[in-house]
Amino acid sequence: MINPNKLFQLEKGQRRRKLALCFGSLERDILGIAEKGNEYKIKNMSRQEYTKRLVQIVLTDPALPKETAQQLEILLKEEPFDEYRLCNKARHALLTIIGTFPAEWDLIIAPHPQSEAKAKASQNNALKTCFVEKRDFFPGLFVYAEDIRSPFNLGSIFRTAEALGAEKVFISPNCVSPEHPRSVRSGMGCIEDIGYEIKTLDELPQELPVFLLETGGTLIDDFAFPKQGIVIVGSEELGVSPEAIKRATYGCVTIPMKGIKASLNVGVAFGILMQCWTHSLKN
Repeated sequence: MINPNKLFQLEKGQRRRKLALCFGSLERDILGIAEKGNEYKIKNMSRQEYTKRLVQIVLTDPALPKETAQQLEILLKEEPFDEYRLCNKARHALLTIIGTFPAEWDLIIAPHPQSEAKAKASQNNALKTCFVEKRDFFPGLFVYAEDIRSPFNLGSIFRTAEALGAEKVFISPNCVSPEHPRSVRSGMGCIEDIGYEIKTLDELPQELPVFLLETGGTLIDDFAFPKQGIVIVGSEELGVSPEAIKRATYGCVTIPMKGIKASLNVGVAFGILMQCWTHSLKN
C-alpha cells in the first residue's frame, strides 16, 4: 500500500498501474485473503478512509469516462458503504484505461455458511458469508502433483483441490515451489488453507489406491473412482513419469477430446477430474 500523497509524484501511467495494484490488494484484504506482506497496515487512517482517498484520486483522471466517474461518486456516498464494490469498480475502470484485462484470480470467492454467533456479529457486513469457521473436505481424497513446472499451474491445482474438497495436496521434490509468488497469487490463499507435503512416489500413503490422470486410460465417464485415494497429475511437458505409472496400481483415467490439438492445460484437466470424482462421491 502506498501513501496517497505519494501517488501524485508518479507519472500518469505509472500512477494508474499503482492504483490498480492497490485496489487489487485492498479487495483481497477485505475478503480476508490478503497475500503475506500486502495486508492493510497504514496506522493513521482506516482502510475505508484509505479506499475513499484512492478513489478520489481516480476521479481526477482525465481519461476516466463521465459515466464511470458518476458511478464511483455514487458508491463513495452510499450508506452502508460497500468498500469491496467500490474497490472493484475503480480497479476495472483503471484496467480499461490502461488497456489491461483482469486475470482469472480476480473472480469472486464463493460464499460459505457461518456459525450463528459470527453471522449475527456481521449482520451489516455485505461480505459476511466469505469467512469460514472450518474447512470442509472429503477425507482421504488427495492429489499428487508430479514435477509441475509452472507456478501458475501449481497454484491453479491448489485452488481447484481446495474448492472441490481434497483433503491435502502432495507435491514431488522436483515441483515448482508452492511459495513462488505466482503460485501464491493464482492459488488465491488456498495453498495455505489446504496445506501440502513434499513426498516422493515411494513416500505416498501405502494404504490408499493411486491412479493417474493421463491419456490412454479408462474414459472418465466409465472410470470407477475410489471413495478414497490419490490421483497423480503429471508435468505439463512430459506427463506422468514411468515410475508413477508403476505406482498407480488402481488405473488411469482419461478425458475424451475431439479437437485438432486434443490437449488441455494441466490445471483445466485436473478441474474436470476433480468435478467427476467428487460428483461420484456425492452420489
